[in-house]
Amino acid sequence: MYEYFQSLLGLEWGYLAAAVVHILALVAAILVALAFLLYFDRKVWAAVQMRKGPNVVGPFGVFQSFADFFKFVLKEPIIPAGADKIVFMLAPLLAFVLAMAAWAVVPVAPGWEVSNINVGILYIFAISSLGVYGIIMGGWASNSKYPFLASLRSAAQMVSYEVSIGFVIITVIMLAGSLNLGDIVNAQAGGILNWYFLPLFPMFVVFFISALAETNRPPFDLPEAESELVAGYQIEYSSTPYLLFMIGEYTAIVLMCALLTTLFLGGWYAPIPALDVIPGVFWFTGKVVFFFFLFAMAKAIVPRYRYDQLMRLGWKVFLPLSLFWVIAEAVILAVF
Repeated sequence: MYEYFQSLLGLEWGYLAAAVVHILALVAAILVALAFLLYFDRKVWAAVQMRKGPNVVGPFGVFQSFADFFKFVLKEPIIPAGADKIVFMLAPLLAFVLAMAAWAVVPVAPGWEVSNINVGILYIFAISSLGVYGIIMGGWASNSKYPFLASLRSAAQMVSYEVSIGFVIITVIMLAGSLNLGDIVNAQAGGILNWYFLPLFPMFVVFFISALAETNRPPFDLPEAESELVAGYQIEYSSTPYLLFMIGEYTAIVLMCALLTTLFLGGWYAPIPALDVIPGVFWFTGKVVFFFFLFAMAKAIVPRYRYDQLMRLGWKVFLPLSLFWVIAEAVILAVF
């Protein structure tokens, strides 16, 4: 694609045009995928609770997410009288943009990424760490104690579990010998026995649970604890700003599923080398949907943690365990 645009527009403008087209295609694909993943999410919850779930809008209810989208977009946005209006409107936009920007370096298949940079993991870690600012800005600008308390909870929660996620990522980097996500996937080529979830299974579990907490997903949805905080940091939001918060949250959830796939499950590679004739994008998508199903099941069957339990798990269990694993792995790699 880059060569085609460069032949039409020249080297610099052609590269820019190709990058813009690539980015727009990625954003459109993510948004459409989110619509169906949200439908899938609700169907899983309904099945666990022995309900039907969405089943009216379209065949089997598949267009329910699109109906909800138009409902939010067409509603009138309401801004509280005492709110900081500029920050209030910037907060959901920031949450959405940062969640989308993190996808720029995720390789869906060989060569299928917007930017193939050598420090892709550091880029994702930096962008995802900034996501908490959208929540803090929304809670503070709402001029209400309930969203403000919820945003403070979210900041403490996300910082706590980012530390463990960082140590887990270090264990993967040490095995692969690269910060490039494509190189990490290629290091797991050759079938399921080469995937990193086998030698790093405890870290795989820590990353999965920390991803639930990092994205405020049940059973760690303390910022949105309805019984305590009246639906959390976005209670004053409506219409499109509320929709941007929700899209940003689900984009971050799917990003964590993609990282689990890339770091531990061989990315676009098939479990058996003979099946690599199937395009890698199908294997990658299937693995992401599998992890999304696990996220949905966790919400449906696991009760919410108390806040002290949440913080104790992050600081007293996951942090020492991941730090010990980093040290042990470094010693083993240095000796053998």
